[in-house]
Amino acid sequence: MTYPNSYRYTREHEWLQVEETIGTVGITDYAQNSLGDIVFVDAPKVGDTVEAGKVFGSVESVKAVSDLYSPISGTVTAVNQDLVTAPEKINTEPHQAWIIKVQMSTPSQVDTLLSSADYEKFISEETNA
Repeated sequence: MTYPNSYRYTREHEWLQVEETIGTVGITDYAQNSLGDIVFVDAPKVGDTVEAGKVFGSVESVKAVSDLYSPISGTVTAVNQDLVTAPEKINTEPHQAWIIKVQMSTPSQVDTLLSSADYEKFISEETNA
């Protein structure tokens, strides 16, 4: 899978797409592939705050429950309601099936995230590929 160049990535396998001061957050293809069939997504509510590097929710698969880590700090402005009834969209469209949108409080945090090339290198090192 090719990772979108316009996204930024975390070492915990979340992606971030930035449009002005709104960050859209999801999990990478690598993450969904490692998890297997996703059956439930636990996300915060609109108005909740998230903090960069801290847990904001979880994804449950047939294999395990995995924490989700926010790539940036801010206030949740939207939650993808489609995932309530169809969490498997993350498996079929990992880089389109966003989980939350965040009004970023510290946009400079984006600069600390991995580029697509750096993320691909990180995965390669992590999997010894």
